[in-house]
Amino acid sequence: MEKRDVPLCRPSIKQAEIDAVVETLKSGWLAHGEYNNKFEEAFAEMLGVPYAISMNSCTSALEVALKVAGITGEVILPSFTFVATANVVVTTGGVPVFCEVDGDTRNVTAETIAEKITPQTEAVIVVHYGGQPCRMDDVLKLCEDHGLLLIEDSAETIGATWNGKLAGSFGLGCFSFYPTKNITTAEGGLLTCYDEEINRKARALISHGIASTTLAREKVKRPWLRAAEMAGHNFRMPNPLAALGYHQLLRLDEMNAKRVALAQRYDRLLADQVPAVKAPVVVQGATHVFQMYTITVDETLRDGIVIYLRERGVGASVHFDPPVHLQPFYLDYYAGQVSLPVTEKLAKELITLPIYPDMSEVDQDWVVACLKEALREVEPI
Repeated sequence: MEKRDVPLCRPSIKQAEIDAVVETLKSGWLAHGEYNNKFEEAFAEMLGVPYAISMNSCTSALEVALKVAGITGEVILPSFTFVATANVVVTTGGVPVFCEVDGDTRNVTAETIAEKITPQTEAVIVVHYGGQPCRMDDVLKLCEDHGLLLIEDSAETIGATWNGKLAGSFGLGCFSFYPTKNITTAEGGLLTCYDEEINRKARALISHGIASTTLAREKVKRPWLRAAEMAGHNFRMPNPLAALGYHQLLRLDEMNAKRVALAQRYDRLLADQVPAVKAPVVVQGATHVFQMYTITVDETLRDGIVIYLRERGVGASVHFDPPVHLQPFYLDYYAGQVSLPVTEKLAKELITLPIYPDMSEVDQDWVVACLKEALREVEPI
């Protein structure tokens, strides 16, 4: 059987990023440093918010968002997400309440959130799935009407907009720079906010509860003085990774444009050659930056198709199966009482195809050809 190596994703790293990382390594300042400041300032300016706090992961950003806001009650979120979104609610003392998603966009809506609001609800975490923002006008109004904290898990949607406003700029924005994302710092994340006190608390929380940074203290007369004002963590992003992130951010529009072009080409190829699959839907009002390109197929064929593609060297995957509410910890947590039919159906039908900025048309043609073969060869389960 012929094979061609086409990974699910591959970071786009150019010489400018390499030079910047090497520069920081040679500088000797490897902890949180000047590049963190540059990265944060540039990200905040891009998003149109006053504050951005770089850290070691989006999971940490989500945890910090909940902690600085003092959330310990019910938090509504989708089950159709990576488990970290729910885990942070549990680890910070809250109660995750799973809501349904829209089958076409894989996103929560104001309607699916509203169904789960109770007197104990304190916050909502929306997850902008795969590169497309939720319908945020309705979600924002719902949260304001009910006095709920709005947190945006924008891990998969850096640079996309809803009605011209960037995802992550409606509430507390949480971003991921994992290598599969629209930009990368290898491992890393970032929190954005509008409130100065949230910014101050978040910066202390990620640095052992100490409000000042090592870099800032080096510029004062007695840099050894450091005192914790709260019990904090070490969630900081190192300077070399911030250097990588800063130079990646400069290329965000370019890389997202390549993702969009590849997605549009997938749309054309699939419509022409593999009409049995359903391509992703982009709703009016949204821009999509295609951190993932996901299709749906007959659930009796899905697993066989993914296995067939991987045997041919195509790094296809599934995001997400099982959904969070069907994972062992959460099955026990809710005694198997959560039922989300749309989410469960998506988890059985969805396939994530390879997409990344430097993907060649030859590789993309190979993915589509193998998908076409799989639909012909795979037997229903």
